[in-house]
Amino acid sequence: MCKSDVFKQKTDPTGLYVAMPEKSLLTLLIQRSRQYVKSRTWKKQRYFRLQDDCATIWYKSEKAGNAHCTFSISDVETVREGHQSEVLLSIADEFPPDRCFTLVFRGRRGNLDLVAESAEEAQSWVRGMRKLIENLESMGEQEKLDQWICDWFKKADKNGDGRMNFKEVQDLLKMMNMDMNEHHAMRLFTLADKSESGTLEDDEFVLFYKLLTERPEVRRLFQQHSSDGHTLSLWDLEVFLREGQLEQENLREHAAELVLCYEPSDTAKTRQAMTIDGFLMYLGSPEGSVFNPSRKQLYQDMRQPLCHYFICSSHNTYLMENQLRGHSSVEGYIRALSRGCRCVEVDCWDGPNGEPIVYHGYTLTSKILFKDVVSVMGQYAFKASQYPVILSMENHCSVEQQRVLAHHLTCILGDKLLQNALEGRSVSGGLPSPEDLKGKILLKGKKIGGLGASVSAVVDPLTRVPRVPCVQSSNERLSKELSDCVVYCKSVRFSSFKHAQKYMHPSTKHIHTLFLCCCWTGADFVHHNSRQLTRIYPSGFRTDSSNFNPQEMWSVGCQIVALNFQTAGVEMDLNDGLFGQNGRCGYVLKPLFMRSAEKQFDPEHPQMLDRSGPLTLTIQVISGQQLPKVNQKEGSIVDPLVRVELHGVPLDQAKLETHHIENNGFNPIWDETLKFTVHVPELALVRFVVEDYDKTSKNDFVGQFTLPFSCIQQGYRHIHLLSKDGTKIPPSSLFVHIRITQRT
Repeated sequence: MCKSDVFKQKTDPTGLYVAMPEKSLLTLLIQRSRQYVKSRTWKKQRYFRLQDDCATIWYKSEKAGNAHCTFSISDVETVREGHQSEVLLSIADEFPPDRCFTLVFRGRRGNLDLVAESAEEAQSWVRGMRKLIENLESMGEQEKLDQWICDWFKKADKNGDGRMNFKEVQDLLKMMNMDMNEHHAMRLFTLADKSESGTLEDDEFVLFYKLLTERPEVRRLFQQHSSDGHTLSLWDLEVFLREGQLEQENLREHAAELVLCYEPSDTAKTRQAMTIDGFLMYLGSPEGSVFNPSRKQLYQDMRQPLCHYFICSSHNTYLMENQLRGHSSVEGYIRALSRGCRCVEVDCWDGPNGEPIVYHGYTLTSKILFKDVVSVMGQYAFKASQYPVILSMENHCSVEQQRVLAHHLTCILGDKLLQNALEGRSVSGGLPSPEDLKGKILLKGKKIGGLGASVSAVVDPLTRVPRVPCVQSSNERLSKELSDCVVYCKSVRFSSFKHAQKYMHPSTKHIHTLFLCCCWTGADFVHHNSRQLTRIYPSGFRTDSSNFNPQEMWSVGCQIVALNFQTAGVEMDLNDGLFGQNGRCGYVLKPLFMRSAEKQFDPEHPQMLDRSGPLTLTIQVISGQQLPKVNQKEGSIVDPLVRVELHGVPLDQAKLETHHIENNGFNPIWDETLKFTVHVPELALVRFVVEDYDKTSKNDFVGQFTLPFSCIQQGYRHIHLLSKDGTKIPPSSLFVHIRITQRT
């Protein structure tokens, strides 16, 4: 078994250098779980190497002959060192941590756990991969597009000679989702074939791609605002920003900044002008995105009480699949916390050898150790956000193992676990703010007595919970040690608003878990949630781990709306959309009319709000760019349509769609206008969906993007589409014009 000590200096797409092993023999580990059987690990040795493009990893099995596979660096989200996965933890006694590392892929794709031949080789891979990921993430839109072109060239160049003949170009067009007339394709091919060799090489292929991706709709827009038909002067740009982008302030300064930032031509820069290339780069940049960049930063007041925020929340966080037979893993916590989730759930049961376990009780889901969950919480709770994490505990343990739960929480988390009221603030003083609780983990669970009550040191640690009418049964048993870990978030089963007002002291805060709410009005709920925390979670009958519509719960002010993060779909799109703002910190401040106990907002009758009237949202869906293929069958090309969905209070719910374009997912043009009426913009989310039209069956999903109405930038904007898993699929996008006006 030989190991290569030779290193290459490989040039990455940004021109930097990355030291990587020429070829490494790494051990690939895959854990195979069986119900009621201890997990076993499958080990295979494979050769891995970085391709010359510095964007692809190639690997080959030691016993598979010439068979090989590849994956893209852009698919890798992060690299973990040491025993930081369930698989590597399970074989920690076999391989030292300095030889182990994990490649974590985007979306719901499984991790790649690897063991190097030496610690030095492992470090080479870890450093190299991290540098490549960093370089890719720092790429501009044009660099990403260039990389995308390079990827397609390699796919189309089937014989690997670095050239493309016309037949390969025709195949490429089909792979790229484009059904082009053969005569037109040959015309573009001939124009690009400057050497008249009958093939395209390097710069010729780039020229062919530029001819192919000509944006007539953008060129028309450019020429409409260009005084000389060739460039945009500062005055031209100022007019475009005012009339096209509907901006109003500092237009001259902004125009000058755009030229400085996006214009690639030094000659044009010296003239303070913008060419069509600079115009395209601006429109494709984050500044030209539909999502206002200023709203992606932390911009909200974080000093309000916890109950004044929507909190990104996960249900059955330990599950990677369904809640009947699904796999349980600490990876679920890592992924949720890495996405900015601030409330995770743990279902605790008595386990063997006195160690509590986590799984979905009375089902065939696999089991993990509670102490492993707590360890992961300690490591990952504050990597994506410094704001507090709520650990929602479903406690089914005996008193003896409850003491073990408390021991693990206090010993593993240490100072991160909030065990006492904040200094200078009594528990009875109300809920603290996210800012007050930075870096803290709060346990949500049952508690002996009230939150404000002091428990004497002489009280027997084995205590029956006192009877409180309609709240808890008298035969529940809690250990004092676990009860003491609950400070601000006492779990109380919801009964009614009348009961809450009668039995809950107004200065004491509880988390209410709701089961049914159909008999109460939205206004009651909004008022209740202005001073109490409410947690909503999916019904136990959803054995497939499907989700409910979270918008309905946000519209009545519920803060902790827990979803199954492992299940992709419109519900998670809405969740990601809402929490994509405010620095992705996991907290979004509720509108003022939902925070004030005096105001009575009723989501069923939003007209009662004291305001000038509803808004009109006008969206001109202009075009699409490089949409992904849905059906991978040879010759299959999408027939795309765009649906725009408005999610909010019941009066604002609406969906409209364009017609479909036949056989063109590469550069479809719709040029259709859709109009919506918005009564409560503060609670509205807008979802853009692209589907592949099918007249005989359900349309196939192509891509989507969801954002809060309040984060929309008006004007000509690109919408960069996401996959079903919520991951980026560059350079797929939509080009739209958006206008928001007061309805008269």
